[in-house]
Amino acid sequence: MKAALAIYDMDRTITRRATYTPFLIHAALRLAPWRLLLLPAVLLTTLAYGLKLIERSRLKEINYILLVGNGIAPERLEPVIASFAKDQVATNIMPGARRSIANDRAAGRRLVMATASYRIYAAAIAERLGFKDVIATETRIDAEGRILARIDGVNCYGDGKLAMIRAWLDKEGLTREAVHIRFYSDHVSDAPVHHWSDEAVAANAHDRLVRLARVEGWEIHDWSREDPDSPLATAGATKA
Repeated sequence: MKAALAIYDMDRTITRRATYTPFLIHAALRLAPWRLLLLPAVLLTTLAYGLKLIERSRLKEINYILLVGNGIAPERLEPVIASFAKDQVATNIMPGARRSIANDRAAGRRLVMATASYRIYAAAIAERLGFKDVIATETRIDAEGRILARIDGVNCYGDGKLAMIRAWLDKEGLTREAVHIRFYSDHVSDAPVHHWSDEAVAANAHDRLVRLARVEGWEIHDWSREDPDSPLATAGATKA
């Protein structure tokens, strides 16, 4: 019998709003409020990314340096991460996502979060939501154990996310043939994982992913408008 996995993206799939910039601002407020004066520079780097002058991974690194700093001791970040995760779980989780996670847990599926967000805070959110495993963008650690702004490995995004999920399966001693994967995401950048999964779900999807999901016959869920006490709203069908 195959092991059943339920793999969830996080930002705008489980959460109503993205978490990366809010985390940077949350950390700046608690570690060094003067860094908020650098927000105009953050806007400039975002513009540079929009103009394709820098890559997404470099954008994340630069903005982390600007608002959090480089070489932060873990003990300084731990209470910041804990308070941020507590706030996100209290205010930023879609009721329909909570219901889906609960249903997958009740069905015996192993819960896995796969997100482009940094593990340093995504894992804290995932733990509070009951996820067993987290696949996320990693940060480098220096010789003194301090957290650096540089990404360790690849950004867990697009094809990189699929590669990291495959590497995680290998690490867990699971072959692709031995698992049944149900995958949820809101964004077309995750289409490589949608295509690779056994059951693809477009959750709270933007227009491009909705169009693709209709062509492919994937499930479409809108958790943003669901009554948490009602059945999940779906459209389309699971791809064979």
